[in-house]
Amino acid sequence: MLSSIIDAFKVPELRKKILFTLAILALYRFGAYVPVPGIPFKEFAESFAGSGVSMTMLDLFTGGALSHFSVFSLGIMPYITASIIMQLMQGVIPAIGRWAKEGETGRRKITQITRYLTLGLGLINAVGYLLLFKSPQYGVVFSTAVPEVLTDILVVFTLVAGTAFIMWMGELITQRGIGNGMSLIIFVSIVSRVPSAIFSSMNLTADTGMGIAITILTLIVVLACIPAIIFVERAQRRIPVNYAKRVQGRKMMGGQSTYIPLKVNAAGVIPIIFASCLIYFPAQLAALFNVEWLTAVADAISTGWVNWILTVLLIVFFAYFYTSMVFNPEETADNLRKQGGFIPGVRPGTATVTYIKNVLHRVTLPGGIFIAAIAVVPTIIFYFTGNTLIQAFGGTSILIMIGVALDTMNKVESQLKMHNYDGFFK
Repeated sequence: MLSSIIDAFKVPELRKKILFTLAILALYRFGAYVPVPGIPFKEFAESFAGSGVSMTMLDLFTGGALSHFSVFSLGIMPYITASIIMQLMQGVIPAIGRWAKEGETGRRKITQITRYLTLGLGLINAVGYLLLFKSPQYGVVFSTAVPEVLTDILVVFTLVAGTAFIMWMGELITQRGIGNGMSLIIFVSIVSRVPSAIFSSMNLTADTGMGIAITILTLIVVLACIPAIIFVERAQRRIPVNYAKRVQGRKMMGGQSTYIPLKVNAAGVIPIIFASCLIYFPAQLAALFNVEWLTAVADAISTGWVNWILTVLLIVFFAYFYTSMVFNPEETADNLRKQGGFIPGVRPGTATVTYIKNVLHRVTLPGGIFIAAIAVVPTIIFYFTGNTLIQAFGGTSILIMIGVALDTMNKVESQLKMHNYDGFFK
């Protein structure tokens, strides 16, 4: 692996992409510690320390930016929520569904609407956080050097501008860097909380030695789970395909055998990210309206048995939903027919479509259940132990980190193979 990293920096084009990606991510982390103008930093940090579970989880996905009330306090969540809405609208609104099938032109239209929707959601969240932190629950007094209305406008404008800047940075990474920019921003946000979580775990109990032992045991369990997660992430169900022989001119063509690879977890980390956003969306609504019963509902959904059941159901649902969006059995069967290919023992046409759908459904279910279990079990353990390291290294965090890391490594590997270098996976 070390040699592959060295080889990656030997390729000028790839080296520029990697350095560009690292620079943008470093800029993102810097922005997470730049406070919003007019915020009393010390008083706000003290009041945020006693916030509920839902706010703590939102802070995890912003990389600590929310607890500092920085310019990036809204994080990437508005963009992901907007992306979820647009994905769902493709199956509801025919026009958006047609855009998704129009290729690059349609994707540009969807991307543009997603951007505007992100800014709208960011504005709603910014107003909600402002009202929440000024409420008696937090009692934060903003700068009195200027009129209160001007301070409020400045705070909201700064938060929305921060959201737009994060969206722009993510798109820059996707276009000019390595990997998916939005996924890498979430990855960095989660990883940045790990060191502080380790120190907090060590000092969790009065007996420092016991805290260190629990921390070491947790890290060992996490390291033991990583190979199993990678195995499932790379597992495939291969459908054999044969091509009939045909005469083309004076040559005999076809007669080859290949396969259709169906990944056990074709959706990757998308179901985890989508499910997390929907589960913590009530927390964002609670921040907006600051109603006691809504806050209680948000806290109930953010932890406990309600959270566990919803997480499992949503992850399995989005595993099926996203897989159906990225893989079309009808199109695959039609391409096989046009190319003279067939699945042994299965008639071309409708029978092939039905066969591929059945295999896809059988493969997606265990993949969805596996990632749901990995996401929920650590959350249950954290609920009973209160260990912050388990929260930072929870199943959702681990799956996102591993999934994003594998996706990025695959992209680097494809670039290396283009320049005749061995990749990470040999």
